[in-house]
Amino acid sequence: MGVVYRGYDPNIRRPVAIKTIAKDLFDVQLNPEDVAARFRREAQAAGNLNHHGIVSVYEYGETDEYAFIAMECVEGTSLREYFAQKTQFPECDVVSIMAQLLDALDYAHEHEVVHRDVKPANIIIMRNGRIKLADFGIARLEASDRTQTGLIMGTPGYIAPEYYFAMPIDHRVDIFAAGVVLYELLCGESPFRGSPEAVMRAVCYEDAAPPSTVGLRRPLGQYDAIVARALQRKVEDRFPSAASFRQAVLAEYRHVLPDSITSTIVLSESDPAAPPAPPLTPPPTGWDAAVLARVRGELTQILGPIAKIMVQRAAQQHKNLRSLVLALAQQIPSPVDREAFQRETLGPEVSLPPATLRTARTSRSGAPMNGAPVSDPGMMPVVTRTRERPATEQDVAELVRTLTTHIGPVARVIVKRVQTDGLSRSDLFMKAAQAIDSEAIRDRFIKESGLHR
Repeated sequence: MGVVYRGYDPNIRRPVAIKTIAKDLFDVQLNPEDVAARFRREAQAAGNLNHHGIVSVYEYGETDEYAFIAMECVEGTSLREYFAQKTQFPECDVVSIMAQLLDALDYAHEHEVVHRDVKPANIIIMRNGRIKLADFGIARLEASDRTQTGLIMGTPGYIAPEYYFAMPIDHRVDIFAAGVVLYELLCGESPFRGSPEAVMRAVCYEDAAPPSTVGLRRPLGQYDAIVARALQRKVEDRFPSAASFRQAVLAEYRHVLPDSITSTIVLSESDPAAPPAPPLTPPPTGWDAAVLARVRGELTQILGPIAKIMVQRAAQQHKNLRSLVLALAQQIPSPVDREAFQRETLGPEVSLPPATLRTARTSRSGAPMNGAPVSDPGMMPVVTRTRERPATEQDVAELVRTLTTHIGPVARVIVKRVQTDGLSRSDLFMKAAQAIDSEAIRDRFIKESGLHR
C-alpha cells in the first residue's frame, strides 16, 4: 500500500524513515479524505508516545496522492527475519524480548494507544540487544488483510477473535497478538497455520496446542499456562493488561532479567548476498590506515564498536603511535585492560632508559606499527609475556560447547566470526566473550573458561 524511504532531515541533521501511503490503493468504499484524516489521527496518537522501546514519530504530511509519516530510522533486524533463519532463542532471550515488548505495549495502552498489528515483522532487534516496536498506531491503515466491507484488518494469525466477530476492540487485541509472538519464540512455529480461512476458524473456535508439546518441544512447560491465557478467545479471560502479562512471564523465569538480548545476530553481516559495508572514514593526515586499523582492533576487543570513533578522533590530535596509544589507554577503565592494550599495540618491549628513541613498534601479529621514531620519556618498562600456542580445532570445539551453554545455538556464528589464524586459546575465548552483550553472562563465561581480564 506504500513505500518506506530512508531520508535525511537537514535541519536536525538526522536520518529518518519516511513511510508513504498511496490513497488510491484503499477500497473504493472509503473516501480518500476520510482515510487521510484517520491516518493523521493515528500519527498524532503515535507521536505522543515517548518510550525507548517504541519507534518515534516525528512528522505527518500529505499531498493529493499520498499521506506520509516521518519517523525514527532504526538500524536492526526484525524478529520475522530471525524466525525465517530458524533462530532458536534461549530462554533468557525469550523472556527479555517479551519483557521489552510488553513494557512498550503497557506504556502505549496507558496513553490510550492500541497497536493493532503486533507481529514479528514489527519487532526490531537492534545491535545492542534492545528491541523497538514499529508501526505504532497506524497498523489499522497499513495492514495487508481486509474484509469485503472495507474494514482494514491486522495480519492473519495475530488477529484476535473479536476482530472476526466485528465486536468492539480494546488494548487486549495486543495481548492476544503478543501471546502469539511468545508462542513462536518458545516452539518455533505459529499456533494458527494454513489458509486465511483455516487460520480464522482456528482462532475463533480451536485451542492452540501447548507450545512445549509442538515444534522444538523444549522443556519450558512453565510458560504453557501463560500462553493459554494470552490466547483466550473471550476478551475478559485474557490478561487484563500488558503489565500483568509481563509480570507472569517474569515470575516463571525466576532469574535476573537480562538487560538485553544476549544472542543478537546481525543477519546482514552473515548474509553473503548482503551489500558490502561502506568504507571506513579516511585516516587523518600523516597516519597509515593499517596502523590505525590495528590499534582500533585491539581497542574494540576491550571497549566495543565505540573504539572506531575514539581512534579516529585521537589520531587527529596525536601524530605518533606512543602518544596515540597512551591517550586512548587513559579512557580504558580497567587497569588490566589498559596494560594489555598498551602491550599489544606498542609490542612486547624490554626495559629501556627514559628518553630512548624506539622504532618499529609491533602489533600482536608482529607487523610494524609505525616506522617513525617515537620519543617516550619516563615510559614504564613493559613485561614481555610468554606467547601461547595457536588455538587448535579442539580448542575451537570446546569454545563452541562452552559458549552454547550460555547463549544457545548462535554460539557457532559468534565463534566463526571471531576465529582468526594465529590466535591463542585465551585470545580466542576472550574475543568470543567480548561478543556477549550481557555483562553478567559475559562474566560467567569468562570465569567458567578460566580466563582472567
